[in-house]
Amino acid sequence: MIEFLTAYMAPIMFASMVLVLLIGYPVAFSISATGLLFGGIGMAMGQIEPSIFQALPERVFGIMFNETLLAIPFFTFMGLILERSGMAEELLDTIGQLFGAVRGGLAYAVIFVGALLAATTGVVAASVISMGLISLPIMLRYGYDKRLAAGVIAASGTLAQIIPPSLVLIVLADQLGRSVGDMYAGALIPGLGLTLLYVIYVFIKSMIHPHCAPALPIEARNLHGAALGKRVLTSLVPPLVLIFLVLGTIFLGIATPTEGGAMGAVGALILALIRRRLGLDLLNQAMDKTAKLTCFALFILIGATVFGLVFRSLDGDLWVEHLLINLPGGQLGFLLVVNLLVFVLAFFLDFFELAFIIVPLLAPVAQKLGIDLVWFGVLLAINMQTSFMHPPFGFSLFYLRSVAPKEIKTSDIYRGAIPFVGIQILMVIFVIAMPQLVTMNIDKVKAFDIDKIQIQVQGSGRGAQGSSVRDGYSGDPGAGDGYPD
Repeated sequence: MIEFLTAYMAPIMFASMVLVLLIGYPVAFSISATGLLFGGIGMAMGQIEPSIFQALPERVFGIMFNETLLAIPFFTFMGLILERSGMAEELLDTIGQLFGAVRGGLAYAVIFVGALLAATTGVVAASVISMGLISLPIMLRYGYDKRLAAGVIAASGTLAQIIPPSLVLIVLADQLGRSVGDMYAGALIPGLGLTLLYVIYVFIKSMIHPHCAPALPIEARNLHGAALGKRVLTSLVPPLVLIFLVLGTIFLGIATPTEGGAMGAVGALILALIRRRLGLDLLNQAMDKTAKLTCFALFILIGATVFGLVFRSLDGDLWVEHLLINLPGGQLGFLLVVNLLVFVLAFFLDFFELAFIIVPLLAPVAQKLGIDLVWFGVLLAINMQTSFMHPPFGFSLFYLRSVAPKEIKTSDIYRGAIPFVGIQILMVIFVIAMPQLVTMNIDKVKAFDIDKIQIQVQGSGRGAQGSSVRDGYSGDPGAGDGYPD
């Protein structure tokens, strides 16, 4: 029995962690407790040196000092301020009027507003809840199919996971040791492509089944001509300016993602102030939810750090590497298995848990197989986006259920989400088949080639000696950005 435990300690530890998570204990405490338990067992069996745990405080402080993660509270705060200041409501009303005469116009409006909210908030809950409260009753009132209406709202809200400034892209960049700016640039085209696929699906649905997505009646289109133009100007221009303020400065290299998030938070406060909706209640709610979400993410990261330290001490990373690197099919076989694994785990885990627990185990193998980690991160982000849409545990479905009218059954929400899960899987296939969807938008020309840096050491009586410094994946969550900007 002892020999069996010694030989298979790492896979037993991983299986135990999955089991504890499925039981339903809080994620941060489950993975940290599993790490500490198996760390104690490993020390008792002589597999782990007690000095290993002396590295934990330094790693926790490394997480606290990681400036990249500071973007999470900034973008969360920005999204909450905008959502509670009524921007989503005005956008939906205005774009709904623009597309009102078109069959399926309200569904198109929801998709476009979902994309705009994704580019300004980056928070799924804010997008789904606001659109569910505002647009779902209107869509039902004008005869939209319940499943189509629920599916469009739930799917459009999840665009906040892939369209920058997405929180999941920030987390993945940190875990993969890559630039957040590169992750944003790489995810832009797939995110917009996913939006286009949603529109195409609604168009086809409205052509085949016109009764599912009728146009608005004439009496419901209450804005015309100059009035509609003025509404478009006041509703669309401010968020577009904010999008440029945040994403434009990041893409142009003027600001880091953390600085862009800070500017976005200030910009959201200014917009709310201009609209005379900035009060103490709004600030208190936004700061409270921002603090909760940030603490949630950091506690999971700390727990994942404890788990990862012990797992690597038990050679778990080597076990995962041997398990995946020898798969038939090389890179393609690895990608198929990994995406299937992430897709299945997304039924039970959300994107924070997947990013902090699974990604650090996969990244070293991907790099050894010669897979670009920015492309790999965007691919995983699209796949993990389905974790919000999976029946029966998708958080986007839960958010919509909490605000949906009584006539919308839970089964309507689940069945409405399934076609959009299929669309997301289709985008995963597109990105694998056409990597340029991600790589074409990333600046490949660096200011210098890090692989050609030579450190010259002048020795007495000897010629200069050179050594090449290479960029590599650190494998440590929160270890910082190892990718040159």
